[in-house]
Amino acid sequence: MADIKPQNYDTLLAPVITEKSTLVAEENKVIFRVPLTATKPEIKEAVEALFKVDVTKVNTILVKGKTKRFRGRLGRRSDFKKAVVTLKDGQSVDITTGL
Repeated sequence: MADIKPQNYDTLLAPVITEKSTLVAEENKVIFRVPLTATKPEIKEAVEALFKVDVTKVNTILVKGKTKRFRGRLGRRSDFKKAVVTLKDGQSVDITTGL
């Protein structure tokens, strides 16, 4: 297990709480929103240090921002990155408690 470093708190921005993320939680997977510059080793180190669990795999998804209309004007949502973290069997993360 890694030691907690201040940058670990910057690596994990927020958990993604959606219908799909709660379904994959049964498969020992947790989804986090991370910075666009975060790498897979950084995400793995942050999850292991902050939640005291063993990570087996990290998959990242780059979500492109949509173009939306607001009061007749075009706007654009920001791009963001999601990380799907697979945990070792029998381990779980309680994302409702916060850090």
